[in-house]
Amino acid sequence: MNRDLMRTLAEARPSELNPDAPVDAATRAGELSRAMAATSAEHTAPSRRRSRLGWGLGAAAVTAAAAVAVAATVSGGGTSDRPEGDHPPVALDAKTVLLSAAHGASGQPDTTGDYWHQVAVERGYFQVGKGASGYVVASSTRTEGWTPNVKGGRFWSREQHLGARPATPADAAAWRRQGSPSTFMTVLPVRVAKGPLKEMPVKAAPGKTRTTRSAPVGGQKVFWLGRNVTVKEVLALPTDPSRLKASLLRWYDGHDTEAPDVPMARDTWLFQVTAGLITDMPVRPAVRAAAFRMLAGLHGVRSLGAVKDPEGRPGVAVATVEHTPIGDQERRLVIDQKRGAALSSQIILLKPKNGIRATWRPGSPITTTTYLASDWTTPTPH
Repeated sequence: MNRDLMRTLAEARPSELNPDAPVDAATRAGELSRAMAATSAEHTAPSRRRSRLGWGLGAAAVTAAAAVAVAATVSGGGTSDRPEGDHPPVALDAKTVLLSAAHGASGQPDTTGDYWHQVAVERGYFQVGKGASGYVVASSTRTEGWTPNVKGGRFWSREQHLGARPATPADAAAWRRQGSPSTFMTVLPVRVAKGPLKEMPVKAAPGKTRTTRSAPVGGQKVFWLGRNVTVKEVLALPTDPSRLKASLLRWYDGHDTEAPDVPMARDTWLFQVTAGLITDMPVRPAVRAAAFRMLAGLHGVRSLGAVKDPEGRPGVAVATVEHTPIGDQERRLVIDQKRGAALSSQIILLKPKNGIRATWRPGSPITTTTYLASDWTTPTPH
């Protein structure tokens, strides 16, 4: 067993997860793809800019669980080859997964540069047609962005439509029955006032790469963290989990991050906002580690175990459930524990209720974003 890692995990544990501390009963009990995520509750979101776009064991058992399981799964894999007769690996609970990710994040180099550079593949899942003739298509887009960290810097973005295709074999069969069209008239889950749902054409074939340059929207406030923030503010976030949590909660008003008329529980809101901090923003390694530790203390977060992201890379997923007007959906964060970095964020439909997705199968993806690169750079695209 790696005792140095276990000691590091124990030392990294925030005070609220101390096994000797009293735990109250409640605690123990408890943009294409961007546009889709922003409008999944079927209403128009407030105008502001984005950068892009459960726990099984109690606190007292975290260290014990890690002692049993960390050797098999701490690097991101949930299973391993073993001789016949050996005991199967113990699945890590969400607290242990997140504390391990915090350990990985804290070991990363603390550097900055002139531009924060990210590359991602975003997939949105859209309804085409209705009834027996309807089907779902998955549309993929590769995005690349350079966010300035220098005075007078410009925001650069590069985007390419990678193509669209029916999401499942059943959808492909319905598509063929409709003559295999090369352009899909997709239905977006958003209305203009009380009018009909929006439609948008999506081509099956890939498109050309487009590169644009512009001044950052809202001056230098280019990231969303419960409110619009600058790169400077992101870099100055607290490295203590409790202080980071308090800093974020100053902007919590009891509702969804996208819709003031949709209530959202505090910890659900914190998971959503903090996931964005981890996936999109140029936070310092100590801040990313604090974010993982803070998530380890939230209610309702659970581990999904070892998974692969949409690009086939192995990781471990944690998730929380959100109750929306269209039904229950799961927000997933796929993590590379060793590096303390996000591989993918996903929204999955768990229990359809209303709207154009009412007939979708439980477990259907709504959006996925896979992060291929997140780093500081000096040169800009040419």
